[in-house]
Amino acid sequence: MRFSLRHQLNVSRWAIRAPRLTIGFWLAISVAGLFAFSALKYALFPDVTFPVVVVNASAPLETALDTETQLTNPLEAAIADLEGLGRLRSTTIAGRSLVSVRYKVGRDLTESADAVRAAVDELETLPAETEIEILPFNLNESVAISYAIVGGNGDLTALADQVESTIIPALEALPGVLRVDLLGTGAPATPTVDHSASALALATLVQRSGEPALGVQVIKEAAANTLEVVSQTEAAIADLRADFDDTVDIGVATTQADYIREATQATISALVQAIALAVLVIFAFLRNWRATLITALSIPLSLLATFIVMATVGFNLETITLLALALVIGIIVDDAIVEVENIIRHLEAGESPRRAALNASAEIGLTVSASTLTIVAVFVPVAFMGGTVGQFFKPFGLTVSVAVLASLLTARTLVPVLAVYWLRSHHRPGTDRPTPTTVGPEAVLMETPDETWLTLGYERVLHWALHHRRIVVAIAIVSFAIGVALIPLIPQGFIPKLDRGEFNITFTAPLPNIPAVPGAGQSSGTAPPSAEGSTPNPADLPVEDGLSLPENSVNIQVPDLVPDSPTGAAPNADPSASSAQRPNPLALILDNTQAIATELEAVVLANPAVDSVFTIVGSQGQPNQGQIYVKLRPDRDRTTAEVQDQMRQDLPDLTGVRVSVEDIQFVDVGGEKPLQVTLSSDDLVALNQAAQTIRDEVEALPGFVDVSVSGEANTAEDIREIEHLDQARVAYISANLSEDQALGTATQQVITLAESTIPESVRLGVAGDSERILEVLGSFAVTLALAIVCMMVVLFIPFGRLLEPAVVGLSLPLAIVGAMLALLVTQSDFGMVSVIGLLFLLGLLDKNALLMMDYANQLRWAGIDRTEAVLKTGLVRMRPILMTTASTILGMLPIAFGWGAGSELRQPMAVAIIGGLATSTLLSLIVVPVLYTLLEDSWAILATAIAKPIKGQ
Repeated sequence: MRFSLRHQLNVSRWAIRAPRLTIGFWLAISVAGLFAFSALKYALFPDVTFPVVVVNASAPLETALDTETQLTNPLEAAIADLEGLGRLRSTTIAGRSLVSVRYKVGRDLTESADAVRAAVDELETLPAETEIEILPFNLNESVAISYAIVGGNGDLTALADQVESTIIPALEALPGVLRVDLLGTGAPATPTVDHSASALALATLVQRSGEPALGVQVIKEAAANTLEVVSQTEAAIADLRADFDDTVDIGVATTQADYIREATQATISALVQAIALAVLVIFAFLRNWRATLITALSIPLSLLATFIVMATVGFNLETITLLALALVIGIIVDDAIVEVENIIRHLEAGESPRRAALNASAEIGLTVSASTLTIVAVFVPVAFMGGTVGQFFKPFGLTVSVAVLASLLTARTLVPVLAVYWLRSHHRPGTDRPTPTTVGPEAVLMETPDETWLTLGYERVLHWALHHRRIVVAIAIVSFAIGVALIPLIPQGFIPKLDRGEFNITFTAPLPNIPAVPGAGQSSGTAPPSAEGSTPNPADLPVEDGLSLPENSVNIQVPDLVPDSPTGAAPNADPSASSAQRPNPLALILDNTQAIATELEAVVLANPAVDSVFTIVGSQGQPNQGQIYVKLRPDRDRTTAEVQDQMRQDLPDLTGVRVSVEDIQFVDVGGEKPLQVTLSSDDLVALNQAAQTIRDEVEALPGFVDVSVSGEANTAEDIREIEHLDQARVAYISANLSEDQALGTATQQVITLAESTIPESVRLGVAGDSERILEVLGSFAVTLALAIVCMMVVLFIPFGRLLEPAVVGLSLPLAIVGAMLALLVTQSDFGMVSVIGLLFLLGLLDKNALLMMDYANQLRWAGIDRTEAVLKTGLVRMRPILMTTASTILGMLPIAFGWGAGSELRQPMAVAIIGGLATSTLLSLIVVPVLYTLLEDSWAILATAIAKPIKGQ
């Protein structure tokens, strides 16, 4: 019956009988695939929606505590029960509440904003004169490219007018551009009545490598492709240069495009190298150029078929999908290798090419199909994982699934057809067997493996293992235990840190001592913060890290300027003078912040690894904040992390100025630092004291840099700022990490330290990337369980019993020891990328086990003794298993070596797969036959034990 099923489901037989139709079909696939490939767009990461809705509320309340009670708490209570809500954060100061509503990844932003708006509109208990603004944000609406414009004989005002009338309208008309911001126009020289958020956002100063400049930022739409927007922008700027005289220089200040191009090209290069190495391995084993060519053709054809599906569903050629294609090369070629190798064995036994193709394809067709479907069963759950991980790797899972299905179709149709016409029938020396004429047990019995030192050695080891099964199982269990024991020793992270050759330096300066402006709405020089004047630009709200607002408005007496600052103290104008005669306080703050930026810039530019800097003074709508974008030289001899560490040592320690060297994230979430630990308590005094104590202790630890806490300005007598996380009062302890410090280890270190420090009234938690590590591991555990269940179901169908699925399931843990050891040796992160590599291993390993067990079953159906069948199976299947393993490992070596931009993201996955394959293949060649016989004997003993009581009844 099983042979009948193999015969009936043998699609290769149909392909061989209709060769023209088969070849025509794949020619059509090739043409369509080329068109699909040309239509695919390049990107750095998958299109993932990060919906955030910010509620910006203000009311005439005198203190932060009153604002929390009367404004923040009612708003949070109304929003907290909304469907699809992720995290709810808020920052409260006197008279102002900013609530950041972060929805689960992938949720529609418009629906999310409407839900928040409806919930807020139903509130009836808010203070009188409360003003509320609902601000939806998609974090994918990011700056695609920025330009620095210098010259114009130093007249930036006239230059800004020309830019506004020419460049801005032209760029805003481009498809995919959301808006274009002009920066560097400063603040009016005299005070104005407009202290709105938009006025503050425009009140910026810009410098390019120390030279005053204007900045033009092109913000792309969420769904727009970055490279397309940048290309169109560059073309438009090239045409617009003719409108400016020769004294004006328009240069690129920042762009995402360069790194995207470098990373995608590096991944494509790794893909090509993987293909070349896989083909070389095939030829080394087969030593037949015709067979090698047939096998190699399956790679481009499978990829072209995959491109068709990718273009249809709207995927991009980005790091994740290209990585999937590079890693899947070994699997793509696997089916063709098994098919061709089996056909060659039949040819060597004396069959004609046509008969060899028919018999060989029928012999392994069911097994190859089942093993490929199990790979799909592993990766389909990956595509539907929840949270950030699921959205991030959905294209990966679907791309792998489509590619292996395409490879299966190629191996089962085109490969046998080409074998009929390209391969030649010949006998091996010493063989004298008749050519089989039917498909069945007779075709299975014909091969006798070549006697080489490898086969003879493996035969002796396997023979010993079958007679010492308990020892083999014990070795397998110990290997698994060692792999598990290695996990705590491996660095744990979320997404590997990328060496992008660029980073940001952010700084916050103290507010200068500026007397109050008469008639500005207060009766004395000390008044509550202005609700409008202290509000950041909503478009730049740091929604993920909470909102850090200045504790004083521009009209409040505040500490003096930084000692030894180049600007000295702010001028104290006559308080009785009219506002028209006095300097604008906002302009004074910007000037002071710019002086600090100039001092920091000088240190940065003195570093030989630095190519250029681009500074924005007044970033995030706050005049006392600045951001210095640092671009490194391509030919530098140090990594970005090493340069960052050097910067932290070289930058001056200016009194009252907080400086932080930050990585550039693939999604800007407001300067969020990777390590975030939260303390929560109803007692604000105890909360702030505990946070500051832990901050001081963490700063003393090696590997922790730029350590900060929220609510630093709070005292027991004066609570100025209150942070909430999911409706609970919190304090955030955040830090950047040095290059050799893993996020998971660092987070656990801070947690351990905090547990011995905090009082009982304070609760401990994690946020940011520290929290996402837990999400990754949780999602991985669920996906792993689901993948194994799907595999078992798929495997049960062709075999009709649980023995073979059980053997596969028990052999899978053999991969963990090699994978963990490889990650440990290379110090690669055990995080979101490497755990997908472990799932990748599941599909690879079950294929080897299935090939062995299916062939052993065929031999036993032909009447061969079980032990002899298992021994012969090992010898016959050893060559294709070693071929596929070697081609996969060598194909992944270019990725594992970490060459090219973005290699930090690709490397952990390849390292885990190579390590897992190296050990599991060696172990499975021994352990799978042992488990096959051991479980079958156990089944028989169990069945006998159950049957005896039944007979007694």
